[in-house]
Amino acid sequence: MDEHRPLAQALAARDGRIVHVGTNEEVLRLAKGRPNCATFDLGGHCVLPGFTDSHIHFLSLGLNLEHVALAGVTSLEVVLERVGAAARAAAPGEWVLGWGWDHSLWQERRFPDRGLLDRVAPEVPVALRRKDGHMMWLNSAALAGAGIDRQTPDPAAGRIGRDAAGEPDGLLFERAMELAQRVIPETSEAQAERAARRAMAELHELGVTGVHIPEGAQTFGTLQRLDARGELRLRATMMLTFDELDAALATGLRSGFGSDRLRVGPMKVFVDGSLGSETAAMLAPFEGSEDNYGILMVAPDAVREAIARASAGGIACAVHAIGDRANRMVLDAFEATREVWQPAGLRPRIEHVQVLHPDDLPCLARLGIIASMQPIHATQDMDLVDRLWGRRGRYAYAFRSLLESGATLAFGSDAPVETADPLAGMYAAVARRRPDGTPLGGWYPEERIAVEDALRAYTTGAAYAAGMEQYTGSLTPGKRADFVVLSHNVLDRAPETILEAQVLQTVFDGEVVYSS
Repeated sequence: MDEHRPLAQALAARDGRIVHVGTNEEVLRLAKGRPNCATFDLGGHCVLPGFTDSHIHFLSLGLNLEHVALAGVTSLEVVLERVGAAARAAAPGEWVLGWGWDHSLWQERRFPDRGLLDRVAPEVPVALRRKDGHMMWLNSAALAGAGIDRQTPDPAAGRIGRDAAGEPDGLLFERAMELAQRVIPETSEAQAERAARRAMAELHELGVTGVHIPEGAQTFGTLQRLDARGELRLRATMMLTFDELDAALATGLRSGFGSDRLRVGPMKVFVDGSLGSETAAMLAPFEGSEDNYGILMVAPDAVREAIARASAGGIACAVHAIGDRANRMVLDAFEATREVWQPAGLRPRIEHVQVLHPDDLPCLARLGIIASMQPIHATQDMDLVDRLWGRRGRYAYAFRSLLESGATLAFGSDAPVETADPLAGMYAAVARRRPDGTPLGGWYPEERIAVEDALRAYTTGAAYAAGMEQYTGSLTPGKRADFVVLSHNVLDRAPETILEAQVLQTVFDGEVVYSS
């Protein structure tokens, strides 16, 4: 991915840094006479820069391995069986937690309710986050534990689901989830560190050496402890939460502070909800609805004020925007505050950029806003897009249109919402098809991009988004020795072979952290 030398035979690294990229002969000559120099013959396999996941819920990925696994489950009854088994095994006072349910995969294809969970867990409190993290499903015991009843008002930027009689039905949307979150037992330091190690190990198996993490203080503290002990083997860029902005400004914390392993990134602001929860902020109602325009989490002037305050203090902004109305509002806010963040050299981002009005497509490039996108959503959500957004889906996940406009793409996974596998994401961006090959020809195939463009979004684009391009993103002398060894070169074969590629080795800072 070095534009000055896109292809080479060998590389040499010392003290975790690449010192030479060139021919086999050149590199072996450097190694000659150095008794402590290890040489590796990779047998002609493909070596690429380590992948960076530009949007991953890192600690959640690890914690989910300890919770009820519901991702990808296509049957409501299987969901209930798993919850029932966990409830029977739960210790007194313990909550049953889970993540990943997706009602659009079930035969019923409708929102569930507390009564279903009460059947299998009548006494143990149960709280299950939907796959997108924007909705929570509770049983009656959990509602009681959170003090939620028919008298509880909807919080600002949130909604409590209710049945025909006005009783809570067990669904909490957006900020209403905080009503339950405040009574769910907190994750201990030991649990958090165990989860972080599990997540690191899983990512190394996938060739990932860098992450941008939109999580809060607990994740940041966990990574600092691991880093202090020399156990952090990922380049982690932490996104501050909006709730932490005042404290960050008061202490003079700025984007870019830290090391080449752990650094402060942008502040993340939520503007709207999600597609699957039908809470994305839209310019026109969801298909089949006359009045559901989604949920705006903050007012336009509040977004502008937050961006201006953060930028004045040297903190870049990454704004979550799913719907076309939300994206337009964020673009307007960045334009209105341009004189604050642009002279400071800050790099604004929109997280997801899930659907745009065609009039807004050129705005990201014109303003210099990074499109932080997760291509795996395109193929996983295409049926929902067709059903809930209709023709507006033409400009959903508009990778090619954004690239052709001149925008910078930074790709990630949104794991554990979807798989953290960069190769799966790359295939989704290149083929616009699911692993089974559907739909034939690709979903809105005019938005397909070249393999090299997709790879760039996982490497150089991701590095640029984090302000890390001097450290990583390409295999260039002077940069850190982070790379992945693949079974074959994904750049010179048909798109289908991307899914056939295997990660043989992952190297971080010159150290082999995974080998098959």
